[in-house]
Amino acid sequence: MITLTARLSPSALDTRRGVVRLHPEVLDALGLRAWDAVRLTGARVSAALAAAGEHPPGVVLVDDVTLSNLGIVEGSEVVVAPVSVTPARAITVAGSRLASTSVTPETLRLALTGKVLTVGDSVSLLPQDLAPPPGSDVSLARRQLSHAIGMTWTNELITITSSDPASPVAVQSSTVVAWRDATPGAAAEAARNAAAGTTAAGTAAAGGTAVAETTIGGTTIGGTTIAETAIAPQHEALPLADLVGQRDQARRLAEWLELMFHQPELLTRLGAAPRLATLISGPEGVGKATLVRAVAASVDAAVIEIAAPSIAVLEAGATAKRLTDAIAKAPDRPTVLLITDVDALLPAASPPPVATVVLDTLRAAIKPSLALVVTSAHAEAIDPRLRTPDLVDRELTLPLPDTATRTELLRVLLRDVPLESDVDFGKVAERAPGFVAADLVALRREAAVRSALRQRDVQEPRVAQEDLMGALNTVRPISMSTSDNLSTGGLTLDDVGDMAEVKQALTEAALWPLRYPDSFARLGVAPPRGVLLYGPPGCGKTFLVRALAGTGQLNVLSVKGAELMDKFVGESERAVRELFRRAADAAPALVFLDEVDALAPRRGQSSDSGVADRVVAALLTELDGVEPLRDVVVLGATNRPELIDPALLRPGRLERLVYVPPPDADARTQILRASARNTPLASDVDLDALARDLDGYSAADCAALVREAALTAMRESLEAAEVTKAHLAKARQTVRPSLDPAQLASLAAYAASR
Repeated sequence: MITLTARLSPSALDTRRGVVRLHPEVLDALGLRAWDAVRLTGARVSAALAAAGEHPPGVVLVDDVTLSNLGIVEGSEVVVAPVSVTPARAITVAGSRLASTSVTPETLRLALTGKVLTVGDSVSLLPQDLAPPPGSDVSLARRQLSHAIGMTWTNELITITSSDPASPVAVQSSTVVAWRDATPGAAAEAARNAAAGTTAAGTAAAGGTAVAETTIGGTTIGGTTIAETAIAPQHEALPLADLVGQRDQARRLAEWLELMFHQPELLTRLGAAPRLATLISGPEGVGKATLVRAVAASVDAAVIEIAAPSIAVLEAGATAKRLTDAIAKAPDRPTVLLITDVDALLPAASPPPVATVVLDTLRAAIKPSLALVVTSAHAEAIDPRLRTPDLVDRELTLPLPDTATRTELLRVLLRDVPLESDVDFGKVAERAPGFVAADLVALRREAAVRSALRQRDVQEPRVAQEDLMGALNTVRPISMSTSDNLSTGGLTLDDVGDMAEVKQALTEAALWPLRYPDSFARLGVAPPRGVLLYGPPGCGKTFLVRALAGTGQLNVLSVKGAELMDKFVGESERAVRELFRRAADAAPALVFLDEVDALAPRRGQSSDSGVADRVVAALLTELDGVEPLRDVVVLGATNRPELIDPALLRPGRLERLVYVPPPDADARTQILRASARNTPLASDVDLDALARDLDGYSAADCAALVREAALTAMRESLEAAEVTKAHLAKARQTVRPSLDPAQLASLAAYAASR
């Protein structure tokens, strides 16, 4: 076994595919060939496929999911060792409701084929297509996943809950895959059937319930058995007192249901029809379905719950039939028909042919004994015909939990968990911006795993503050679970040398509005909406943003300007709206627009059929439109500020301009020391003198100089133990200053004019 330093892989090809990169010398030392399995030991034990990479021998390149599975942060040590992997006879997995109700076990098996799995690990649905095993069909897996979940299928993560035999195992064509709680012993039973030569063709999963083209089981609601082919499993309803932060919405929904179910004659006498159809919207994971179940139980009503994605993927006729059958079998008592994620069934863009039939079915279903409640995390994406006055005419919105609400949620979620006396819910809540109820449940689970690993031999283990705070390093909020979140690597502004004025300006403009909103309200002023960082390339603008994010414990969404541009009409504007919607869901949050000049150039000067102009208009609207942007700060970075549309730089938008100058001698000294922190330097190396000689070098140039000097030492001898003054002198012949004097003069003049 070998101990290495974990670094995030820069290659997009390795993202979330369960692959780690080792230096070829390390592979040889471990006696491994490319694509052999390795055991990885951090705070937890995991396994992955190993491939060769071009990086220092003391580093192992991993993706963010593997880093989370190991329970560590970037820069931590990982023990790498060979491991034997056996083919899996059966595995059981758990995932989001969208995945478990939409993805069949057969499709799931295709996505997992060729991966090495460990019980307790999170795994992406992205197929292992770097070195697919013989007989696997990667393109088929991609098509089926895209059809089942939609364009967000690449963001889905599932958890391995059990395997037969014990992990680590590899999924093969004969492996039987089942969703957790499909039916008691479903995975084992399926494995026995497979061994006996029978097949489970057509078996799917709907909300954790095994589903086949013929009914496998039934759910009893109010004494009536209803086929599970369209209905999600029943969940235990929470008491209303546990609906932290949602009590006002719960009270209103309860009042509506009470009037409709128990006093319909009063509504009739006052001229209102005894009917109820409500849309409940709010961020994903905030507890919309939980609210409905709790309120229905409080008014003694049954709940028929249908996961819209599970029927939206069927043939048009089958979709309508499943919905009609579920409604027809409703019990003869007050009942709530709950359709979750209704935007999957009735999307606003390109509604399916069956949409009209579904709308007519729902309209006819509403009666005094049956209330319709639909939920969605994307209310704007629902077919407008659903929200007409004769159908869904009422709406409740569940807000994102604030710090006080998160504190109370943690108190409720952990009240039955044995805790150490040092647990401070308030401190944990402060470090969890943007977390919803589902995220806090995941936090509780991760803290329990950490506590169990720490106290394996303790008779009465307890969860401590360190377990909860450590879990925050690996659990990310649902709204931030995609690839455009910024990895801080543990940086803070204290790690940034010099730049005192720049750091103070960023703190005032970006952190104060999110940390001290009461102070702004008390003084009657609105906080700055955005900041523009500008300066020569390589001088640390992006580094500053990473440090700022680490200091403020913020959710940071990072995107390069050009990434939002799309050749299809309307797609670029939609991407801008989606970016800011996600930022609002994850508030308090910081939106970082790198190379913002590519996203918002001066209008009227482009030759792209007006795409750039429309994107600028969409960006201006999001920053300072009719709907206010709350608890979100926008930070742009560029080295060409003169190219940005002037409307973006007026007060109320990117109103604070901060110039990041090239480093002076003192700053270069600190940059060299930081870059050489892990590099052994010989006694003849004088970084102060070297920094004075590096006039015209940017921060990136200084870091590259140290790196090239280390490589120079390695070229002389792979056994080299230190970097000498001669190595640095030789490296200077390769690494030349990149700062352009003309551009520096232009930027300095621009800064002076502002």
